[in-house]
Amino acid sequence: MKIKKQSFFRKFIMYKVISVIVSIMVILLIASFFYKDYVSVGCNNKYINRVINPSYVYTGIKYIDETYFTEPIAYQKIGLDAKLVTTATSNGKPTLFVFVLGETARSQNYQANGYPRPTNQYTQLDNMISFKNVTSCGTATAVSVPCMYSAMDRNNYNKQVAYNQDNFIDILHRAGISMLWKENDGGDKGVGARIRKTTLKRDVHNPLCDGESCFDMALLNNFDQEVAQMKGSKFITLHIMGSHGPTYYKRYPKDHTFFTPDCQRADIENCTKEQIVNSYDNTILYTDYVISQLIQKLKGYSDKYNTALFYISDHGESLGEGGLYLHGTPYSLAPKYQTTVPMMIWFSKSFTQDRDLNLTCLEHIANNAKRGDYSQDNVFSSMLGIMNVKTSVYKPQQDLFRQCRTN
Repeated sequence: MKIKKQSFFRKFIMYKVISVIVSIMVILLIASFFYKDYVSVGCNNKYINRVINPSYVYTGIKYIDETYFTEPIAYQKIGLDAKLVTTATSNGKPTLFVFVLGETARSQNYQANGYPRPTNQYTQLDNMISFKNVTSCGTATAVSVPCMYSAMDRNNYNKQVAYNQDNFIDILHRAGISMLWKENDGGDKGVGARIRKTTLKRDVHNPLCDGESCFDMALLNNFDQEVAQMKGSKFITLHIMGSHGPTYYKRYPKDHTFFTPDCQRADIENCTKEQIVNSYDNTILYTDYVISQLIQKLKGYSDKYNTALFYISDHGESLGEGGLYLHGTPYSLAPKYQTTVPMMIWFSKSFTQDRDLNLTCLEHIANNAKRGDYSQDNVFSSMLGIMNVKTSVYKPQQDLFRQCRTN
């Protein structure tokens, strides 16, 4: 075999560059027509990014970077001066605060935020206050969760720092508040590493679990016993499965199928957009049901505790707008459907009085908020403030509730 010599090196390079550009264009062209198919397969089979290349380039590069090019960061404790303070209006009762961390819920599909479908028909009776136009820190759980719990803002967020620094949970715990994290999603992403955690057993078979996954109502099992085991003021985080796709139909029981026809399959590319939206809206409605049941349970504790509930989702979701589905689009390119999240609160009467909160003021702020006014950056200081924890790392300008409290 005679080897043909390339006489013009520049010409050779030019051909190669053109070949690469044309290949990329062909790939993008194909992806634009079959994006829904690819994203569904990718989300249902996350191992693909590790085995699609026989030489394991992805894993190799990640290992080399973390081993040789990433400087280890020493763990940093912050808020060492954290102290639980008593306000002038204190009624002497301890606090029972439930933080519901949502999954993949987008604000645009919330009836409370103007959506025309009754996706909040359960909590409507509880007069929850819904903040509109709240933006997320990321478009994926692994970014949004550690970011919103950290003292950092989205603009200066650093993953390595977040994993090696106290978050508001650690500071609340240091101040003497009893903590519990209950998990029904993909893990706490390191934010609950230093407190007590429990994870639902999905391998059991019962009305709420099918051996592979559990409905979020299962998080309320043993709730009374767990509250009884905790001391003093208590802060419980429930990390729900919420609206995680593409298997939306697995997030709600059949008897909670309100919007039909829905998509009863994992390969959403074989469902119509109407079916996908109906399934997604059913997940939002089921989350609303779970929250309403939790509120009823908290009302039963009103004689012993100042009770409160705070709900926020980690990121949103695309449902076909602009040809995009699911989430995880780079933040700079992500549509508002992936970066706008619901944030809702419910405070008992005794909690409101104890914190000297003006709910009319809070509702006015929530209803008139514009995009960019509030984000997950507000969570850190809002939780410290509303739990009456005084510390130097608290940022009053980022506390959602501060301007509606008189002391």
